[in-house]
Amino acid sequence: MLIWIVLAVVLLPLVALALAVRPVLTRLPGLRRAAVALQRRAAEAEALRESAESLQQRAEGVQRQLDTTSQRIELIKAKRG
Repeated sequence: MLIWIVLAVVLLPLVALALAVRPVLTRLPGLRRAAVALQRRAAEAEALRESAESLQQRAEGVQRQLDTTSQRIELIKAKRG
């Protein structure tokens, strides 16, 4: 009789633990796919950020050229009268 009590005390928590862990284990493949997708999107976001920084630098360069051109036009207009 004591053996059955010991088995119940040991096995019932193990069964309960297995039943609690089962749903988590069944969702692991989906979680892995989500993690991979998240990493891919993070890499894409980083690439987009780098592209945006590059475009910002190019826009600043174009703005400087535009300012220089505007100044030259003003000088030309001032020389002509």
